[in-house]
Amino acid sequence: MKIAVSGGGTGGHIYPALALIREIKKRDKNASFLYIGTENGLESNIVPREDIPFKSIHITGFKRKVSFENIKTVLRFLKGTRDSKRMLREFKPDVVIGTGGYVCGPVVYAAAKLGVPTIIHEQNSIPGLTNKFLSRYVDKIAVCFEEARPFFPEGKTQLTGNPRASEVVNYKGKSGITALGLDPAKKTVLIFGGSRGARPINNAVIKTLGELRGKPYQILYITGDVHYESILKETELHSNPENVVIKPFVHNMPELLPGIDLAVTRSGATTLAELTALGIPSILIPSPYVTENHQEKNARALSNEGAAELILEKDLTGGSLVNAIDSIILDPSRLMEMKQAAKKMGVPDSADRLYTLMNQLIKK
Repeated sequence: MKIAVSGGGTGGHIYPALALIREIKKRDKNASFLYIGTENGLESNIVPREDIPFKSIHITGFKRKVSFENIKTVLRFLKGTRDSKRMLREFKPDVVIGTGGYVCGPVVYAAAKLGVPTIIHEQNSIPGLTNKFLSRYVDKIAVCFEEARPFFPEGKTQLTGNPRASEVVNYKGKSGITALGLDPAKKTVLIFGGSRGARPINNAVIKTLGELRGKPYQILYITGDVHYESILKETELHSNPENVVIKPFVHNMPELLPGIDLAVTRSGATTLAELTALGIPSILIPSPYVTENHQEKNARALSNEGAAELILEKDLTGGSLVNAIDSIILDPSRLMEMKQAAKKMGVPDSADRLYTLMNQLIKK
């Protein structure tokens, strides 16, 4: 079996693709892959480290207002389509899967025009422009939120969830948090704003350090690499509480999550897939700086079902954050209700669903 994959720009597009590739490798030792991305995206560094053949095309996204740059983008799209056709003809894939980002546009479009079976995977509740465009040409559309269905042709669309969810459920126990010096007997709150951190979340946490001292729960606070040194200087002024462990970044998040009782985080699609797969309640602070405000829509999908509490960034303060944490972690019945609601929304067999959909398409 030969599978071509394209997805890029952010980890939210790349990590689901890699999770699916790992799942396929487990099931088919003879499967071969080609990943098509861009040289400027994160994928150019992440994918080759996974020992996956990688090729690149040059493509940029459309500006949402009238701009001469959009003419250049059209020309890049046409060249990217030609380059993608050449790569696909050489590789001869049985299926092409796009997981989002501008690079998927010419790659998946080229595959469709060549008559290769195609699937796009939409992680968010509000689809991006690329997947909306491609939905007219692909054979199948896999979504992670029911809220995304109305944006796509009904007959093509299927709820599969995010393949990252299938990876985190393979980890059990609390070894991840004990390795970081946390007490496995205590309730644990994870606060993180993604790999680069989130300044508004960091500002709120710093203001609460004195108040967090003496709380009956412990906190794992991941600042993001770029903020770590400045946060350490701030904590020296406040005398860092013993129940707050601060780290710049954690590479083994799937191993860590089973030991977490409550997460405070942004509402990127991959993060939410991981949390719901494990039934972890959350306090979500969506980034307002993303396309079509999709993080807030993601967050509301969970908060409307009782799986999360939503705090808009404009309403975030140290006081509102501590009050929200206390209202959940110190209330056993509410914590359990939120766990059950989160678990109900999870799709732990998402990789299996996407793999099955892919096989059905190939065998047609």
